[in-house]
Amino acid sequence: MTLLRRLMSAAALTAALAAPAFAATEPKAVIDTYANVAEAIYSDSLTTAKALQKAVDAFLAAPSEDTLAAARTAWKAARVPYQQSEGYRFGNVIVDDWEGRVNAWPLDEGLIDYVAKDYGDSSDENPLYTANIIASKNIQVGKDKIDASKIDKKLIDSLQEAGGVESNVAIGYHAVEFLLWGQDLNGTGPGAGDRKATDFDTAKCTNENCDRRRDYLKAATDLLVDDLEEMADAWGKDGDARKDVTEKSAEDGLATILTGLGSLSYGELAGERIKLGLILRDPEEEHDCFSDNTHNSHYYDEAGMIAIYNGKYTGSDGKVTEGPSIAAYAREKAPEEAKALEAAFATAEAALKAVKDRADSGKESYDQMIGEGNAEGNKLVQDAVDGLVAQARAIEAVVAKLGLKIELEGSDSLDNPTTIQ
Repeated sequence: MTLLRRLMSAAALTAALAAPAFAATEPKAVIDTYANVAEAIYSDSLTTAKALQKAVDAFLAAPSEDTLAAARTAWKAARVPYQQSEGYRFGNVIVDDWEGRVNAWPLDEGLIDYVAKDYGDSSDENPLYTANIIASKNIQVGKDKIDASKIDKKLIDSLQEAGGVESNVAIGYHAVEFLLWGQDLNGTGPGAGDRKATDFDTAKCTNENCDRRRDYLKAATDLLVDDLEEMADAWGKDGDARKDVTEKSAEDGLATILTGLGSLSYGELAGERIKLGLILRDPEEEHDCFSDNTHNSHYYDEAGMIAIYNGKYTGSDGKVTEGPSIAAYAREKAPEEAKALEAAFATAEAALKAVKDRADSGKESYDQMIGEGNAEGNKLVQDAVDGLVAQARAIEAVVAKLGLKIELEGSDSLDNPTTIQ
């Protein structure tokens, strides 16, 4: 080897030894990835909602059991990316203020359409319990009479949470779900909603008001697309949601990420969406109750949390969005706690996958699993609760080690179960 080559080799070795083993993960880069993943998820939600819109239009153009089934399939597909967005709740004000427009539940379905006799005809909590917008050309809301002669986006938007009652859900995924499936009258027995395509067929109309029911389904689906377009734009390059999180301090930005993950894990998913229904044995408390799609909704909430934590989201078209993650940052700054959190994510995901697999196999749906006397199903659901609670506690441990401060969403179902009636 020549002297020049020896000198060059020595210089290269010196440089390699002097360089760090890896580049430290910068909080700003983590927060940028968080925003990029949000944009990807909400854009994917918009794309699949547009596919739903197309399927609904095809159904209304030619109502049949086949076109209705296609619209239902498109609705379920649209839920997959949207549920993965829910880890952005609780920490982002813009998302929190908007989320009730697209995913509010449970809903008093009598507000929208006809219901079975055992639904009842009144509620002390909700004067609009059986208002039946589809059958009523005038709606009384407190002292105001609303002209409902034309069902369009403006009307149903104005009736969202009418009278200040949260269960008056007139728009969003679950309003569309109810219109596509109808009530699930099976309790904790097998079977989902079974609305017939003729409810939307003006030539062969069943259950009256088919023209207005068609208008409602069209308006609700179109408004869902509008709302998702708004949120996809909000996370875009110059969007308000992106600016809100990226312009925070590093500490506040990281705290925002972990607040969303911890709150969804604990208060919302483990508590209000799962444990409450298990305590009450009430299928009305399952998230996608008309379609019996709840097992997927819960599972994809968890998949979304893992995607956000790892800074990597794979869209429905296979496109991957990824970058520096809170997972990488935690491994560097809190290695033991990060390892424990990754194990907790894996345990919770496996528990929710077990629930999903049982439902997907056709053995029994989620509402059957929470039924009285179903020890095996109850245990699967409780395992999911336990996994999510442990996941939330592992998130809190990472937060503490990183020197951050967050406050998780609570749940009476977990914290004060004896108060649940």
